[in-house]
Amino acid sequence: MLKLMRLELRKFGLKPYVRSAVIGTILIFILVSCLTMNAQMRASLPLSSYPMTFSIIDTLVRGMYIVFAAVILSRLIIGEFQNKTMALMFTYPINRKKMMAAKLLFVLLFTFIANIISCLLIGAGFAVLNHMEGVIPGLLTWPVTERFLLVVFMNALATSFLSLIPLYFGMRKHSVATTITSSVIVAALVCQNIDGKTLYSIIAVPIALALLGAVIAYMSIRNIENVGLVN
Repeated sequence: MLKLMRLELRKFGLKPYVRSAVIGTILIFILVSCLTMNAQMRASLPLSSYPMTFSIIDTLVRGMYIVFAAVILSRLIIGEFQNKTMALMFTYPINRKKMMAAKLLFVLLFTFIANIISCLLIGAGFAVLNHMEGVIPGLLTWPVTERFLLVVFMNALATSFLSLIPLYFGMRKHSVATTITSSVIVAALVCQNIDGKTLYSIIAVPIALALLGAVIAYMSIRNIENVGLVN
C-alpha cells in the first residue's frame, strides 16, 4: 500500500497540494485577522472570545479542505476515469482495489494532517496577533487551548472521511465538475456557523457524516474489479 501511495506521489507530486494548502491557510488567517481588527465586524460576528474565534477558524478551515479534497479526488480518480488513463492503469499487474485504496488513503491522510496544521498555525498566529493588539479581552488559558486542540483533532478526523462524500456523485458520471460542486454543497451545509455553533457541535452529525464518507469510499472500490477497461 505504501509503495502504491509513493507511486501516486511521484505521478502527481505533493508540492502543488502543499502550496495550495499554504496559500489557503494564509488567506484564512488574513480574513480572520481583518474581521477581528474591524470593530464593526467584530461586533456583528461571534468574535468576542477565544472559543468563538477558534470555532470560526475551525469552520473556515474545514470548509476549505472539504472542497480541496474534492479537487484532489477529481485529479487522482475522477479525472483519470474521465480521460481514460485509469483504463491504462487497470492493465498493470496491480490489484485494482489496492490501487484505489491507496488513492483514497492519500486523500484521507493529506486532508487530516493538513487540516490540523492549518488550524494550529492560524490559531497560534491569531493568539500572537491578539497578544499584541488586544482585540479580544482576556488571556488564552490552557483549558481553552486544550479544548481547541481536541476539537481540531476530532473535527479533522471527521472531515477527512466526510470529504469523500463528493466521490459518490463524481463517480456516477465520472464528472469533475459534479465532484467539486457537490463538495461545495456539503461544505455549505456543515460549515454554517451561528454564534459559534455549527452542525459539528452536534456530535452525532460529524460521526454520521464520517461513517457515510467511509461507506462511500468502500462502495467506490468494492466492485472495481468488475469495471470495464473502457468507459
